[in-house]
Amino acid sequence: MLLRLFNENPNPREVRKIVEILRNGGVIVYPTDTVYGLGCDITNQKAVEKVARYKGIQIEKSNFSFICSDFSHLSDYTKPISSSIFKLIRKNLPGPFTFILNANNNVPRYFKGKKKTVGIRIPDNNIIREIVSELGNPIMSTSVHDEDEILEYTTDPELIHEKYGEIADVVIDGGYGELVPSTIIDCTSDEPTIVRQGKGELEF
Repeated sequence: MLLRLFNENPNPREVRKIVEILRNGGVIVYPTDTVYGLGCDITNQKAVEKVARYKGIQIEKSNFSFICSDFSHLSDYTKPISSSIFKLIRKNLPGPFTFILNANNNVPRYFKGKKKTVGIRIPDNNIIREIVSELGNPIMSTSVHDEDEILEYTTDPELIHEKYGEIADVVIDGGYGELVPSTIIDCTSDEPTIVRQGKGELEF
């Protein structure tokens, strides 16, 4: 299903419909403030495994991130962070950044394996933030962007639907996406380190 939503004012009825699909183990493709994402409810192991199989990766070795609706999810899934790191995150989110933080025990164990970190995203996009807010917990996110190829389908929702229709229960058309992914910042030590420079220019 290809479903059109508008970033300025996502239709609440359609948002609830998408959330119901997520709660039932569905997979969605959705817009962010960078590239389109593929994801599901982090608490649904079967849905997470389905996405991992589709991407051809093991969950515990993956770099899936969590899309959050606001800062309250930080303390839900991460260990306490320093005031300087918190200020850095507050200054740059919502925005095109992924912050890698130390995970706490609330992160479902099938994500962690030997890893003890979690990537946190709060995109500057009302559609996905409204969906996550209605769901009540983060969704797992992986990019539909191909690192090795710049292809038109990664920006055009209709072409994304053609490619991902076999796995996604809903592809949300939120307008054309971008080809540049988020900037990734590792905040697991005292000094934050930019792991990948993407769309966002980090403000310290």
